[in-house]
Formats: sequence, C-alpha cells, structure tokens
Amino acid sequence: MQSFFPVAAALMGYLIGSLSFAVIVSRVMGLKDPRTFGSKNPGATNVLRSGSKAAAIVTLLLDAAKGWLPVMLVRWFGKPYGLEDGTVAMVGLAAFVGHLYPVFFKFEGGKGVATALGVLLGISWILGLATAATWLIMAYFFRYSSLASLTAAVFAPAYYVFGDGAAWYMSKGILLSVAIMSLLLIYRHAENISRLIKGTESRLGKKAMPEKTNHVHEPKHGHKH
Repeated sequence: MQSFFPVAAALMGYLIGSLSFAVIVSRVMGLKDPRTFGSKNPGATNVLRSGSKAAAIVTLLLDAAKGWLPVMLVRWFGKPYGLEDGTVAMVGLAAFVGHLYPVFFKFEGGKGVATALGVLLGISWILGLATAATWLIMAYFFRYSSLASLTAAVFAPAYYVFGDGAAWYMSKGILLSVAIMSLLLIYRHAENISRLIKGTESRLGKKAMPEKTNHVHEPKHGHKH
C-alpha cells in the first residue's frame, strides 16, 4: 500500500498538469485557439500575441498554479502516507510532463515555463522567486521570452545546489527532478534556439498577425506604384 501512494500522487500531478489552460482560457474568453497562430504553442506568451493581456495573465497564473498545487498537496497532506521529498520530486515532474504532453489535448502541450516555475515555488518560494527574477531580468533587457526561459532553465538547478545548507537542505531526488525539467525545457525550446541564432525570433509584446492586416489594403484599386 505504501508504494501505491507515491504512484497515485504522481498520476494526480500528471492529470492536473494536463489541463492546458492556454486553450481553456482562450475558449472561455472567445479568443482564437493559441495552437493556430504565432508560435502555435499553448502557453501564456502565445496567448499574449492574441492581443489579450488579461487572458495571458490568467493563463500564466493557472499554468503556474497547476505546477505549484500538486507539490503543495504532497507537502501538506503527504507525511501520514509516507510521502516525503522523493514524492515531491516525482509529483512536480509529473505535473510538468503533463503540461508538455497533456492526455486531455492529444499530448500536444506547451513548453512548460510557467508550470516549471509553479513547481519550483512549491519546492521553495526562494528558489521560485530567484528563477522568476532571472526570467524577468533577461526578458526586460533582451525582450525575448525564449531566451529568458532558457537562461532561467539553466540557472534553476544551480540555484538549488548553491542554496543547500543556507535556504534549504538539498534532496538528490528534487535536484534530479529540477535538472530533468530544465533539460526538457531546453529541448522544447529547440526551434526557438534556432530562431535566436538566425535572428528571426519574435520579441515580447509583438502581436501574432500583423501581416494579415497589411494584406487587407493591398487589393484596393487606383493605387499605382
């Protein structure tokens, strides 16, 4: 029975992570499916490209919450069932994988930045804030969401290692989980890395469909060049 609880907790984490809030929020708010424009990534950054800041903020908060909640449920209620740091690590990773490969959305998910942040906040609010600060600093100065995410992904495991003995006592299971999340984040940003190198990556705040508005004026008669 003891081995059942960690598996059940991980399954719960995966199912919660599988709720693709970019798609759900866009449907509720009457916006286009984020999988059909821009980067076609069901995440907060692409929802922002629809022109709705409110929808992007709600998506960001809910995607982070679905990473944070499973971890906190284990922390709050797990001890009587023998659920310790190993299960925290497993549940956090399961929620993150759920976002990447959601069972409710044909296993086509987002890149997992907000969900990973939620998991880190659940592990330690200091770790989460340090990683979020890294993202914000990079996004502010360079205006590339992908570059900010990649930098935060690299720094998150390093922060966890360097915080050992000062902000927390390091768990090898949690370190492994954070490292796997970081590697998956980098893997999911492979196309972005290619565009960053080529200089074709879109910047933050840029809408997804500027070309279509230009094409509307082209067929007008009487304009000779």
